[in-house]
Amino acid sequence: MTDTDFRRRIPRTDAVLAEPRVAAAVAVVGKARVKEVVAAAQQRARGGDIAPEAVVDEVVAELPRSAASVRPVINATGVLLHTNLGRAPLSDAAREALTTAAGTTDVELDLVTGGRGRRGAGALAALAAAVPDAGAVHVANNGAAALILAATALAAGREMVIARGEMVEIGDGFRLPELLESTGARLREVGTTNRVTRDDYARAVGPDTGMILKIHPSNFVVQGFTSSVPAGELTGLGVPVVSDIGSGLLAPHPLLPDEPDAATELRAGVPLVTASGDKLLGGPQAGLLLGDADLVQRLRRHPLARALRVDKLTLAALEATLRGPVPPVRAMLEADVEGLRARARAISADLAVHGIDAPVVDCRAVVGGGGGPGVEFPSAGVALPEEAAAALRVGAIPLVGRVENGRCVLDVRSVAPADDERLAAAVRAVGAVGGSERHSRAPRSIGSAVRSGPDPSS
Repeated sequence: MTDTDFRRRIPRTDAVLAEPRVAAAVAVVGKARVKEVVAAAQQRARGGDIAPEAVVDEVVAELPRSAASVRPVINATGVLLHTNLGRAPLSDAAREALTTAAGTTDVELDLVTGGRGRRGAGALAALAAAVPDAGAVHVANNGAAALILAATALAAGREMVIARGEMVEIGDGFRLPELLESTGARLREVGTTNRVTRDDYARAVGPDTGMILKIHPSNFVVQGFTSSVPAGELTGLGVPVVSDIGSGLLAPHPLLPDEPDAATELRAGVPLVTASGDKLLGGPQAGLLLGDADLVQRLRRHPLARALRVDKLTLAALEATLRGPVPPVRAMLEADVEGLRARARAISADLAVHGIDAPVVDCRAVVGGGGGPGVEFPSAGVALPEEAAAALRVGAIPLVGRVENGRCVLDVRSVAPADDERLAAAVRAVGAVGGSERHSRAPRSIGSAVRSGPDPSS
């Protein structure tokens, strides 16, 4: 057969696009993206990598599931709030609320009067009900935004008193002092790296003090010769106290006795608490402001609040998280270790049937996402060769575990029980495919995969 005859057997673009399975994808990912995939498959056929008759099947296999590049990933790292994996997975109720809110909604319309309504009234009411000790509540678009709004409204052009040991870096190179100074506030550091007293704060407060800021150093623990001052003990110094608890824990939790929570801070008299919505609360990315009614209203009416407001999707997901069933992150946190071992045994048995050795192992899980620093929980999972980690990440079902002690551990505490079968399927798919499958894809064989960078573990 001549080269010309071979090329003529490669289906034309319009013929591939007309194939029902491909045509259906146009409505999901767009014609331009589908044509890119078709062109790539045709090029592989021209190069002899696939047969001309396989072009359509190749296109169907390579088509993305949505128009967005983000891909669903199974988090088997044992890090419940993995920042690189989007922190808290949303509940089914929150996901359903997102779908509803994606259309035209009454986010800022009073349907009874036909006039303008308060934006996100339902979400705010749900948050107020969840934190009854707060005189008022407000929501910004993330935790840093909540803190920036408070700092700008209370301390722009003035001094902000903060303990030296709480001048933290919050991730991705963003340092809290620089973030706060961007508001126009002047930072007045007190105490030392490891110790600060109430007298240190008292001596620093003066006529030019706009606020005292108490930061929970959520990404690290300082041990030994240390002392700090609870935010409630700073309220008598004559200036507003803002406590940034970070993790979004609204009430005390028995598994996290040292994690600050909003209810405890407010009952201690702290006038303003800020927190994140996508951490231990288990909701979407949001910044929560809880506290004194007059103070919250002052922040809500500040011009910067408009720039930091949340969209209708966040409001819907937040309300559903607060009103709906227990969110996944809390279920993961409270999971019984014997139940986790039973899940791991079931996965191991499933893989054994397919000739994959994945023994059950005991391991340790962590909160992650700036919550519960230093706290570990007993967990269970299955172990694979270390080389499996890279192959699993780039498989048809991306699966992220952690590499430790020369093996890839898949920790089931951070995996929703409903995803156990998907986890096993991801391992089976990788374990059943040889490293020479297609030249354009990363090797997937557990026995022959190569590492392609560090495996996330926090």
